[in-house]
Amino acid sequence: MRQPRYSDRTSTFYGYFPPGVKWLLIVNVAMFLLWYLGGAPVQLFMKTALGLYPLALLHEYYIWQPFTYLFVHGSIGHLLFNMLALWMFGTPLEQDWGTRQFLKYYFLCGIGAGLCDISVNVVFGHWDIPTIGASGALYGLLLAFGVLYPETRVLMNFLFPIKAKYLVVIYGAIALLSSVGENSGVSNVAHLGGMLFGYLYLKGRWPALRMPDALGAYRQWKLQRAKRKFQVYMRKQGGRGPRVN
Repeated sequence: MRQPRYSDRTSTFYGYFPPGVKWLLIVNVAMFLLWYLGGAPVQLFMKTALGLYPLALLHEYYIWQPFTYLFVHGSIGHLLFNMLALWMFGTPLEQDWGTRQFLKYYFLCGIGAGLCDISVNVVFGHWDIPTIGASGALYGLLLAFGVLYPETRVLMNFLFPIKAKYLVVIYGAIALLSSVGENSGVSNVAHLGGMLFGYLYLKGRWPALRMPDALGAYRQWKLQRAKRKFQVYMRKQGGRGPRVN
């Protein structure tokens, strides 16, 4: 993983949206508008077909749900808080890592959080409780931000300045304590799962993980095709000229 160019930031608010953060914001807002304008039938469909729904995932094999649930939000407040966190913590990470590395980490944490959530729900027999929202991935971003820029001051709940390393500890402790308390309607297991997968990744537990490089694969295919055409041309010319490998 490429290391950050500098580790002590004075502010996380840049007025700039790198491409990964920008497109995540656009897709999440578009999905919420579909949710909000579609009414109850669309909302039910999105929760059961696109949310993380144990019955659909494990009995109907909706294998896309650990990915799509990250783009479904149930209220304006839910969306607003998550998107502000995405911008606040995701922007400096993408600037330092690059878009591919940032998106790889984001979806690893989000999908890992979903797998943790679905596992706990199945163990406790909660087959009919869907989970929606990007919070698991965002807790992974929070962890990475606190590890890479521990002395940076950020706004806790967007109000109170606090060093990033302390913010990670506070939010992690809240999620842990809340996960063993009464059901509040918030998936604290997903929050902890996102932080866990983020921690394991930052420690290098998945060094061989790679994002698909479709553009690079296309360029390689074009290069190989050009080589084959040149070889055919040289054979027609009687084999004169250099060999190509």
